[in-house]
Amino acid sequence: MELYRSPYEAYPFLSDESDDLRCDFELLTDAMASRTGLLRAQVEDPALREELLWVCELIYNINPTLRTFFSVTEAEITRLKAATERLERECAGRCGLFVLTQGCQAACTAHILRVDAKRLVRLIYRHAQQGHSVPPALIDTANLLSGYFFRLALKLNALAGVEEIPYASRNYK
Repeated sequence: MELYRSPYEAYPFLSDESDDLRCDFELLTDAMASRTGLLRAQVEDPALREELLWVCELIYNINPTLRTFFSVTEAEITRLKAATERLERECAGRCGLFVLTQGCQAACTAHILRVDAKRLVRLIYRHAQQGHSVPPALIDTANLLSGYFFRLALKLNALAGVEEIPYASRNYK
């Protein structure tokens, strides 16, 4: 059976074979960049807004990696790591291991991005498990994005005066 291809196809790789994860990776990074823009619209702090614009561009630079090459520089990875560490210092003591994903709208958006970054890491691992070469720095960057957005959620709740609600799992002790 021949696959129908719409003349209005929104992206040329949407009909790729189901085991080809590159388009899924590109769609997820596109969604993450879009949500980062949404988060930026929810943030009032000028420095954080500027940082989020940079993170949005970083995510878009990751987007074609599986189809082309990894273009994120070591300096950009270092900058993301430093931003994550800065947020961790600024939010020291705000949570233990887990918190409920609640609070101000911006923090909730950051939590969604945190999960998206984990989904991105999972997708990268699946791509690698299929036998494709994956730059370790791509895995590091995706993991850093998850940590960045988690700590940013804590920071945004702090700025909004919202207390974190600890979560204690019944399953993991």
